[in-house]
Amino acid sequence: QVQLVESGGGLVQPGGSLRLSCAASGIIFNTYTMEWYRQAPGKQRELVAAISTSGRVTDYTDSVRGRFTISRDNAKNTVYLQMNSLKPEDTAVYYCNTQRGVNNYWGQGTQVTVSS
Repeated sequence: QVQLVESGGGLVQPGGSLRLSCAASGIIFNTYTMEWYRQAPGKQRELVAAISTSGRVTDYTDSVRGRFTISRDNAKNTVYLQMNSLKPEDTAVYYCNTQRGVNNYWGQGTQVTVSS
C-alpha cells in the first residue's frame, strides 16, 4: 500500500522560510518521479515543482522559480521542498504526488500560511 506523508507546514511571516518533507512508503522510491502541488482556497490545484528519479533534473512553476528548491534523499525515501522568500500568495495546502501508469498517489497535504 502506497503512502505519502507530508510534514513541515505552518505559519510563517512574509519573507520567511519553511521546509516541507514527504516520506514515501510502499513504492520503490528511486524509480518514481516526485512532485509537489499546492491548492489555495477557491483555486485549482497546481503543480509547483518536480524532480527526476535521480534528483538531477528539476522543474518549477514560474511563480516559485528561484525561491523554492525541490530535492530528494533516495536513501530515506523522502522528497523535500525548501521554500524561501515566502509570499502571502504562497498560502495553500501543499501536497506530495507521484504517478505510475493509471495510479496517482497523493499525500494528505500540509497547510502553509504566509501572513504577518
